[in-house]
Amino acid sequence: MNYQFSVPCLMGVEALVADELRFNHFADVVAENGKVRFSGDMAECARANVMLRCGERVLLNLASFRATTFDELFEGVKAIPWADFIGPNDAFPVKGYSVSSKLFSVPDCQKIVKKAIVERLKLSHGVSWFAEDGCKLQVRFSLLNDRCEISLDTTGQPLYKRGYKLETSDATLRETLAASIVKVARYRGRESLIDPFCGSGTIAIEAALAALGVSPGARRRFEAEQWGFFDTSVFATAREEAVARERHEKLPITASDLSPEAVALTEENARRAGVHDCITIRRADATKLDFSPWQVMMANPPYGVRLLDAEQAHALYAALGRATQSNPQLKMYVLSSDESFEAHFGRTCDKKRKLYNGMIKCGLYMYFKNGN
Repeated sequence: MNYQFSVPCLMGVEALVADELRFNHFADVVAENGKVRFSGDMAECARANVMLRCGERVLLNLASFRATTFDELFEGVKAIPWADFIGPNDAFPVKGYSVSSKLFSVPDCQKIVKKAIVERLKLSHGVSWFAEDGCKLQVRFSLLNDRCEISLDTTGQPLYKRGYKLETSDATLRETLAASIVKVARYRGRESLIDPFCGSGTIAIEAALAALGVSPGARRRFEAEQWGFFDTSVFATAREEAVARERHEKLPITASDLSPEAVALTEENARRAGVHDCITIRRADATKLDFSPWQVMMANPPYGVRLLDAEQAHALYAALGRATQSNPQLKMYVLSSDESFEAHFGRTCDKKRKLYNGMIKCGLYMYFKNGN
């Protein structure tokens, strides 16, 4: 059975997700604001969950319709053949959001969607009450400009939850955003790479996973594996095929940080990711490094709204700019939310890409032309 799917993603990485899907031969790939669509069967759904590096989750799209009143929302949801997906004992909680729509109350919309599903299932299953003590099918709705989309979440825990990162109280870079930076830089493990502000090691680890062909979801479970309307063995097959493609070798990747706690955290996260012996991890002051040995730098230095105040961040940028002058051939990809980054760094970037680190609007400042 062929379905329509969508992959929500951080703003600014839609084209990267679309490239991932097209490169891996998914069908009918279309990028939109904040999401990318594709079509396929549930085996393709499993493959997307296992291999996507930059997307946040995979949704099975069931319907799209205009809804400006609660009656329109109710009837649109009720028209979906819910019994094709939800069994009489299955749980079907409802989540959603509303943006720029007449139906702006999310709790009220949740109640209407839930009621419509129940009414349709009563007719299909011939029962009047649902225990919802079976497997969970998370229903998601989105209302955008009065257009409602209804989906089932096949992923569960979001795709950036790779499973290797220990929880910390400090601001950390989301795994899918780090993977996006690696993809923008087209890094494949051939050039020497350094992250001089490694923090929890996310950039270096994601660069290693990409270079070694390790699929992010090859060692985790997904919510759709519990569903009853298709052969869930397709997920095990997707994982097995992904693992068979992996390599394991030493890479020219270095992760460093001035903080001994950050170095220890990076080492533990790299062990959990299975790449500890593939990369070099050490303590070093980024502003005093000799950058001449490296060909690529990827960095997410502390910026004013994260770990430093603005004055400290500006001084750090200036010192980093002076330090990197030791290698005019160095290609650099620096993520910062500070719009004055270039002025303090001392050089104008060759290209800037707008990205979001969670809810923080950032720029990816790219330097890749020789002689900068």
